[in-house]
Amino acid sequence: MHIEGFLVLAAVGAFAGFMAGLLGIGGGLLMVPFISYYLAQQGVGPQLGVKMAIATAMATIVVTSISSVRAHHRLGKVRWPVAASLVPGVGLGSVVASVWIFSNIKGGTLAVVFALFVGFLATQMYFDRKPQPARQLPGAMGLGAVGSAIGLVSGLVGAGGAFITVPFLTWCNMPIHQAVATSSALGFPIAFFNAVGYIYSGWGIQGLPSGSLGYVWVPACLAMTSCSMLTAPMGARAAQKLPVQKLKRIFGTMLIFIAAYMLNTGLQQW
Repeated sequence: MHIEGFLVLAAVGAFAGFMAGLLGIGGGLLMVPFISYYLAQQGVGPQLGVKMAIATAMATIVVTSISSVRAHHRLGKVRWPVAASLVPGVGLGSVVASVWIFSNIKGGTLAVVFALFVGFLATQMYFDRKPQPARQLPGAMGLGAVGSAIGLVSGLVGAGGAFITVPFLTWCNMPIHQAVATSSALGFPIAFFNAVGYIYSGWGIQGLPSGSLGYVWVPACLAMTSCSMLTAPMGARAAQKLPVQKLKRIFGTMLIFIAAYMLNTGLQQW
């Protein structure tokens, strides 16, 4: 990788890290389109490039999530019992996604799934769908099932799970700042289980660029994490100062643009 490419990806990582702290996401939703575009410029085929972008974005979350959750924990916003109840399901769903489904699905299909799912969630957040006042979090079994869905879908789109976790928790009447902080606590287990699965399922694949570890492109991962881990705490502090409605609108607007780009990418491969 040339120094110019490293600096561009490092800048993307810095922005994604800040947004990870601000919105409770590990930055994957922001990184995927940039990595996909950069790999295409390096001559990597689109089918393989989309998979590598998703896997590499997820791998960066392993580091970014630690920095983000520490910042939220210091602010006292993480609901740790809720996060702990979601983790077993997260592990199961992540392994199924990264080891089995990911290796058997086409890159174009992944891009379209990414776009449609993110677009739907963007509308839910942007238009501020109101939950029923009496709705509460489910019990341990229910949270385990939700965790499986979070790990599964996160593994298919390369994100830390906040695009499901935050809407779900707010739907269950958890305050938005607690929902963002609690979703950040799930970033590490989601990223770890999925990253290991991507390495395993992509081992020995032909056509991978230099520096690849399975589907994970290590140079891009290092470039992005070098800055994202520094900016995530800044975003977490900023999250506590923003009004709830503005926070949701920021989340929704960003997801709409990302969904549009990835939908176009996926449809071009069909």
